[in-house]
Amino acid sequence: KGKDVLLSADCVPFAFRDFHGKFLAGKPLIIGCPKLDDQKAYLEKLTDILRDATPRSLEIVIMEVPCCFGLKKLVDEAVRRSGKEVPVRTTVVGIKGNIVRTE
Repeated sequence: KGKDVLLSADCVPFAFRDFHGKFLAGKPLIIGCPKLDDQKAYLEKLTDILRDATPRSLEIVIMEVPCCFGLKKLVDEAVRRSGKEVPVRTTVVGIKGNIVRTE
């Protein structure tokens, strides 16, 4: 409750060398893959977390590949369904392990 939470695509820690130092330090972690996992279950769980735990913020870290952007869409919908105003920040990691952009 009330923490800054990190949601990461499961492939990011393998691609981004300093994942723990740059993103994870001191944050609870939610990890998943929108391509290979159950998106409906993710949406329900994320909505519950946002509604019940009311994180201070949510940072999403995804790869630049098309399937990863599904996590951003799930978070946007979960925030809407939760009725909470949770600041969301998205960082996109390139396939070469670099940060491509932050939104």
